Amino acid sequence: MSEQGINLKDAISGVLVIDKPVGMTSHAVVQVVRQGTGIRRAGHTGTLDPRASGVLVVLVGPAVRLSEYVSASDKRYQAIIRLGETTDTYDGDGEITSRSPVNVTAEQIEEALTQFEGTVEQVPPAYSAKRIHGKKAYELAREGEEVELEAKEIDVYHLELLEWDPPEAIIDVFCSSGTYVRSLANDLGEVLGCGGHLVGLRRTKSGEFALRDAVQLRKLEDAFQIGDWYKYLIPAAEALGDWPSRELTFEEVDLVRHGHRVPVEDPPENPDHWVRAISQQGELVALMEYLPEEKEWQPRKVFFS
Repeated sequence: MSEQGINLKDAISGVLVIDKPVGMTSHAVVQVVRQGTGIRRAGHTGTLDPRASGVLVVLVGPAVRLSEYVSASDKRYQAIIRLGETTDTYDGDGEITSRSPVNVTAEQIEEALTQFEGTVEQVPPAYSAKRIHGKKAYELAREGEEVELEAKEIDVYHLELLEWDPPEAIIDVFCSSGTYVRSLANDLGEVLGCGGHLVGLRRTKSGEFALRDAVQLRKLEDAFQIGDWYKYLIPAAEALGDWPSRELTFEEVDLVRHGHRVPVEDPPENPDHWVRAISQQGELVALMEYLPEEKEWQPRKVFFS
């Protein structure tokens, strides 16, 4: 490969929104992207369990530095919850720990769901990747140890029963990052008095990206073979599409790339929120912080120089 080609590949930065199939780990999907693009700098912004499918956001090139911001984005799921059975993992992978008759109506499920909306405390599943004294919780659980995890505050914006076909309920879940839908399934079963566990999960939205933005992994692999996978690459700036932006002139792009401040034209509505610095070509140049006393934007994270 020529030096020019290496430089070109190093400059590639953006987002691949992939419809992850059931049966693959999120890490395995990232490996497919690395091999297909030839770019080692790639990472996802929120793990989907192997049993789950749907929107997996993969950042490529310098855009991986956006991970901490994109990972914190809200998520939306369609969850299939089977009532009448509980498992030790809160999903279909675990051992059944109890069985109960299911004598609930759709109205009762809808009523129970309201208890989980808003800012609530949620205890993660014992079989999770949460760390306890340096070990993952699921490792301790598999060894037969008692696992006690602290409750974590989450936001559940909306829960809606889409379908009730006893004993399975399909529920739309719109929540903050870090929410365990498995725990929600288990907790819902407890409230209804019959138990429950998660048997299917599809992520329909992650931050700014929904299923309509996603490409099936098989199609992306075909594009890698053909060499036209770039058509699926979304500009890095769109990964934070809900952030305010500041368009830079050609001269300002050069200043910001070297860490220099640029003036504020109009004071921002939310002075505590950073903005995206965008070139006139739509490239994400940096993330900038507002300095009210100086009335300037200070680059805090520059994406290429």
